[in-house]
Amino acid sequence: MTTLGTIDRPHTHEPQKQVPTMKPSAHEPSVSGAPYTTIGAKASRQNRTREMQLIPEALARAHMQARLQEAESERRALRVAAARRMQRRAERASLRARRALAMAVMQ
Repeated sequence: MTTLGTIDRPHTHEPQKQVPTMKPSAHEPSVSGAPYTTIGAKASRQNRTREMQLIPEALARAHMQARLQEAESERRALRVAAARRMQRRAERASLRARRALAMAVMQ
C-alpha cells in the first residue's frame, strides 16, 4: 500500500529528507484523537439530526405565529370599523337632537 503525502506533509521513505521541524497542524486529527474524536463527530451528527428534525416544528411555530398576528390585525380592523360606525350613528343622533331642540325653541 503506497501512501501519498499532502502539501503540508510530503511523504518520503528517507528519514534524512523528512523535515524535522514539521509539526501536525491544529486542523489535522492527531494520533491522540484531540478534537476529532468519533464521539465528537457522532454527537455533532446527532445534534445536526436533532436540528433537522426540529425544522418542521420551527416552521409550524412561525406559521402559527404569523396566523395569530394576522388574526389579531383583523380583529383590530373590525374593532376600528365598528367604532367608526358607532361614531357616525352617534353624530346622526346628536344632529337629530339639535334639530328637535331647535324646533322646540322655535314653536
